[in-house]
Amino acid sequence: MQVLAGAKGLSRRARAFLCRRKAEPSMSLISSLFSRKDDRAYLRPLYDAVVATAREPHWYMEGEVADTLDGRFDMVALVLSLVLLRLEALEAPTESARLTELFIDDMDGQIRQIGFGDIVVGKQIGRMVGALGGRLSAYRAGLSGEASLSDALVRNLYRGEAPAVDALAYVEAQVRTLAAEIGGRSRDDLLAGRLRG
Repeated sequence: MQVLAGAKGLSRRARAFLCRRKAEPSMSLISSLFSRKDDRAYLRPLYDAVVATAREPHWYMEGEVADTLDGRFDMVALVLSLVLLRLEALEAPTESARLTELFIDDMDGQIRQIGFGDIVVGKQIGRMVGALGGRLSAYRAGLSGEASLSDALVRNLYRGEAPAVDALAYVEAQVRTLAAEIGGRSRDDLLAGRLRG
């Protein structure tokens, strides 16, 4: 403290050194080279809400969605599709793209955790992104009335094997309710992870 208080008595070179030291960031060169600011972090609450909604037990119990790796992927893809449709309506293409990137990163991690190598992971991710695109189109058409939502659910959520009539009716009603709730959300609500009222 005494040195800084008496800085007038220091040489110009010493004062310049002290001032420069204060202005330098505390991050080391190596950590600055390898650190990367995640520009998708603000979407993490939304993605977490998508996954949490897709993992709700009622989909698997009353709705008879297969509680398998494929069934869980199909549920995440369904809920994500509903959110992407809302972001599309809100004209938020950046959020849509970044949210899809979070989905891809999550699926990449899941596949690697199972033990697949780089070549297989790349192919699987390509298939999953294609599947998400197909589901997005099918659910958009089903919710708008251009096509049958129940047919889209059987084809995409149940992979062509229709469940019991009651289970399909349950899931269709739940999807319509969830779509309406998400459809009423603002951009800020979505970014905060609030999918429902």
